[in-house]
Amino acid sequence: MRLGVLDIGSNTGHLLVVDAHGGAAPLPAYSYKEPLRLAEHLDGEGAVSKDGVDALIAFTRAAVKVAEDKGCVEMLAFATSAVRDSANADAVLEKVHKRSGVRIQVLPGEDEARLTFLAVRRWFGWSAGRLAVFDIGGGSLEIAAGADESPDVAWSLPLGAARLARDWFSDAGEAGIDEDRLKKLRRSIRAEIARDAGNLLRAGAPDRAAATSKTFRSLARITGAAPSSEGPLVPRSLEAAALTHWLPKLIEMDREELRRLPGVSPSRTHQIVPGALVAEAVMDIFDLPALEVCPWALREGVILERFDQISVLDTGV
Repeated sequence: MRLGVLDIGSNTGHLLVVDAHGGAAPLPAYSYKEPLRLAEHLDGEGAVSKDGVDALIAFTRAAVKVAEDKGCVEMLAFATSAVRDSANADAVLEKVHKRSGVRIQVLPGEDEARLTFLAVRRWFGWSAGRLAVFDIGGGSLEIAAGADESPDVAWSLPLGAARLARDWFSDAGEAGIDEDRLKKLRRSIRAEIARDAGNLLRAGAPDRAAATSKTFRSLARITGAAPSSEGPLVPRSLEAAALTHWLPKLIEMDREELRRLPGVSPSRTHQIVPGALVAEAVMDIFDLPALEVCPWALREGVILERFDQISVLDTGV
């Protein structure tokens, strides 16, 4: 069965076309994406701007055409924190539906964390034991942990790399980041994460800790992990010591220097430092010496849950 998964994220709109069936790993067949940057297309009242809405409509219409051309029998469409937290979410999604015919489901933060956890659990398997999963998106940080396929705890925090870049450094320019503002941001991030850290820590240290998302992948690549060209099966990790070593360097770099780093997308250079501060705080507060980078994340979780549902219907269980 060929499925299209339309992911409207805070940074990027991404249509992933996959071939999948119950009991098998989803096989990517085609990928189409555009840098929407919705987390940065918010006005002073927290509403998605006209430019943001127009970009979303154009991308969704193009994605429908791609899905049809690639033979998808179903398209699962969802949006995460940029739309979820916007003041005009309902109006935006209604406009998208009228102009494209696509109903986009808004995922609550807890569901986003839960589905990402499912994907990571399936990737690493039961041998991972009690698993902790962290995902830094454009608009939010998702945290989940548990010993089963459904996490015992799952929550979302407004600590996405694009959101922090917009709220704290939108006027920083090319030269760099003000030291006083950087200290305030660091304190704010750590206080936000620490407030509910006991949700995860009460059960003790996880047997395995994993990270997903472009931000974690970029940081792992910067600190020495294998490039994406070597394929998804190559083990990759982000070491806390390596991140601590690199963070002062990243803070001192200007935009052009950041652009030249391996694994950094030109459109996300301004998000590297906020994302690194969140990653550093996660690893410190949860006492994690390293995070294994998982190539599966939210999109795969959505696919896996959908095929679980289809399998139940087919078997009548």
